[in-house]
Amino acid sequence: MHFFRQAASVALLFGSLASAARVLVDWDIGYVNLDRDGHSPRRAIGVNGALPIPPVFATKGDTLVIKVRNSLDVSTSIHAHGLFQNGTSYMDGPAMVTQCGIPPGHSFTYEYEADHAGTFWLHGHDHHQNSDGLRTPLIVRERREPHRYDDEYLLSLEDWYQFEFADRLKDTLDPTKSFPPPPSFPYALFNGYPTTPTLKFKPGKTYRIRIVNMSTTEWFQFNLPGHQMRVVEADGEHSRPSAVDGLDMGPGERYSVLVTAHPTDSHNYHYNATLYAGFVPKIEDKNPRYYQGLIEYREGAPIMPTTEPRNFKWVNDVELCALSGNPPLPVDRQIELTIGGSLFTTGQILDVINNITYAQPKIPTLHSALSLGSPLHMNESLYGPQTHAIVLRHLESVELTVNSPNSLPHPMHLHGHAFQIIEYGSLANRSEPVRRFSPEFNAPMQRDTIVVPVNSYVKLRFRADNPGVWLFHCHMDIHFGMGMALTFVEAPDVLRQRQQVPDSMLELCRAQGVRTEGNGAGNAGFDLTGLPAPPVRVLRNGPALPPTE
Repeated sequence: MHFFRQAASVALLFGSLASAARVLVDWDIGYVNLDRDGHSPRRAIGVNGALPIPPVFATKGDTLVIKVRNSLDVSTSIHAHGLFQNGTSYMDGPAMVTQCGIPPGHSFTYEYEADHAGTFWLHGHDHHQNSDGLRTPLIVRERREPHRYDDEYLLSLEDWYQFEFADRLKDTLDPTKSFPPPPSFPYALFNGYPTTPTLKFKPGKTYRIRIVNMSTTEWFQFNLPGHQMRVVEADGEHSRPSAVDGLDMGPGERYSVLVTAHPTDSHNYHYNATLYAGFVPKIEDKNPRYYQGLIEYREGAPIMPTTEPRNFKWVNDVELCALSGNPPLPVDRQIELTIGGSLFTTGQILDVINNITYAQPKIPTLHSALSLGSPLHMNESLYGPQTHAIVLRHLESVELTVNSPNSLPHPMHLHGHAFQIIEYGSLANRSEPVRRFSPEFNAPMQRDTIVVPVNSYVKLRFRADNPGVWLFHCHMDIHFGMGMALTFVEAPDVLRQRQQVPDSMLELCRAQGVRTEGNGAGNAGFDLTGLPAPPVRVLRNGPALPPTE
């Protein structure tokens, strides 16, 4: 059985007075050769010579200590997806944003407080190593849970491709090849394996099931026919219990649901998990791929036949209400972003946000924010034109409007924050009713990853209360690799007063000949010499234009 199960003890249900602990994780990251899905033997990235990587469990207030040795032939880094890193932005993990990657043959120890409870995951954030296996759930428990349940299960969902990510991205960016490349139709993995695990229920018990979509590209739908799910968490944020029939989850999204078992063990049931991509052709046995697992009340009991409810209800995050009861933030500043793809004079189609395609600077952006000094650290251009830096002032409330005039959805993830979901709307038909948060409770749901639907916009709000440098990017790794990202440089004046990058982290840069001070080019002042010229975007019916137009 590979369902990760943790008993819900009295301490879990009613709180624990135990002091905070140090949770030690020792990872030697290296290549492994194996057939994970039963169809695609290939090289992957594992930990301590194996895949899947065991999940990590902690309690709020614990200190996570992740010792990493890099046995790859390229640099690596680790991001705790969903943790805010408040006061430790340099531990966030994305290479050339908050740190230099850990070079081959070197070691580094991440150490930070698990200051936020919920369902998260750890994954590689250099060379898109998440896509090749460097990923595992991270569960941070509350010391006093607001929801009562008897036991819990953890289910991680993954897509697994036949080819390594670097090869797939190379084909995507090759201007001599057709775009987009032919779809690859990955297989699903469940807690790292190609078979669905058995979920054992006892009559009358209530279970918390944590579901994590750790996919590279694809969506999962999940439901338990014959049972009602009550959503109580999305992306580490508690919600008022909300009854749903199914979850539809983009890459990077997480949910917790409560399920109460039937009063008798007369029957067993099936649960369903569907791996799909709505933006590629439907082909039988390839897209979607359907999987079933067993909900076992009693070994050998007959399977109860079930049918879908007449009005099947999928989870809708804008309809969830934050358990905190926090009202919508006021708006101090509005930022409008348009995401999509553009043709460039290189012959490549690259992804853009406001016509800028992201590329890494010469030194980590966080190092620039800490070293430029006032007033230069407030000058967005000095972080590099393709870093796409947006400087935020301390404690201002920001409303992001993210427009997606595209034929495919984008799961957008914000580091360092959870945002309130204010509304969704249609770009194609402005007369369609707008979906907003529930006025009954006036407490919009928060999360850190949101799917922007096809030809739609979303409005999100967050407070700039966490000085640091934070990525905002598409969590479809191909789109991130194509440039759908920007960086929020948050309160660099306050950041410089409060945080200092450890010397052990600066040494990662020095070992690779990377400067640790200066602008995005690693130079003083306004000298950006050394940064490549941004690629030039092509308009279909006009001349070539720079991407910042």
